[in-house]
Amino acid sequence: MKAAVVVQNEVVEYQEIEEPKTGKDQVKIKVACSGICGSDIPRVLNNGVHYYPIVLGHEFSGEVSEIGEGVDSVSVGDRVTAAPLIPCMKCSDCQKGDYSLCKNYSFIGSRQQGSNADYVIVPKENVVRFDKNVSFEMGALFEPATVALHGLLLNEYKGGKTVAILGAGTVGIFAMQWAKIFGAKKIVVFDISKERLDLALRLGADKVIDTTKEDFAKEALDFTNGAGYSYVFETAGQPFTMRFAFTLSSNKAHVCFIGTPHVNLEFTPDLWELMNRKEFKLTGSWMSYSAPFPGREWELTAHYFGTGELKIDSSFIYKKMPMSQAQQAFDMFRTPGLVQGKILLCNDWWQ
Repeated sequence: MKAAVVVQNEVVEYQEIEEPKTGKDQVKIKVACSGICGSDIPRVLNNGVHYYPIVLGHEFSGEVSEIGEGVDSVSVGDRVTAAPLIPCMKCSDCQKGDYSLCKNYSFIGSRQQGSNADYVIVPKENVVRFDKNVSFEMGALFEPATVALHGLLLNEYKGGKTVAILGAGTVGIFAMQWAKIFGAKKIVVFDISKERLDLALRLGADKVIDTTKEDFAKEALDFTNGAGYSYVFETAGQPFTMRFAFTLSSNKAHVCFIGTPHVNLEFTPDLWELMNRKEFKLTGSWMSYSAPFPGREWELTAHYFGTGELKIDSSFIYKKMPMSQAQQAFDMFRTPGLVQGKILLCNDWWQ
């Protein structure tokens, strides 16, 4: 088969490799679309892979092309995506259903061969079917949608409250939509990009705030009559927005860090005093799994994509590119701010 193989730092070659064989309790998926995740960029451009050569890709969609012995949950021809985490199922965290916290896991497209190829092999437990009315483009966005929902579920999210979303990237826009689906009173989205803020408004935000504007913090708190926000979800992974989350929170709020920073993060004593005096709960959120595996995050994403309540629009996807152009796709990330949205690497059999 053909695959986009990372052969050394900064080098991705589209080459012929051996097609994987389907084993017991495994499913072979013919890949339609495979998204480039933010975590893939340092893997390619900054020596971030576990080994060379490797096929990346863990946000994907396609059709079941073959099932192994013992598989009765899906059939050949089903439209599917798959959860990329392969937990050990034996450690204490797995036994409690905290699969994201497993220390002995494997991961499709990171620790084992991924979906930037014609075919990918996954365990039967990881396969998630979706309706025929759900496009393959949407199918490749299951993973970021589940990451957003995991943050809400960790914080025992309840409707009827004000919600702040810091960062209008893919995960942030999904977090906004989940908050709306589950009954938020008001949702405000913060970003520096007019295009992303416009997208947030189109998909249901009650208000958007450009954090490059003067007095944006006052505007944000005035919207709540000074009370602050009951739920604050930080999805950008930027030191500024992570600190600003402390300012935005109400007393007894839930503040959740979904984004991952890549530089040092420091908090002043004044910010820690805000946490102490407001008595808010600060949580991290990692990946997107719960019991029974892969969890409600994946089940609900399939449901709400199917009903049309969870949406994407054209600006979610920056470019669709042939799988053969994976090198060119990763090269785009060398220019800061160029890529606005998801790049999908696509095989052309379905188009």
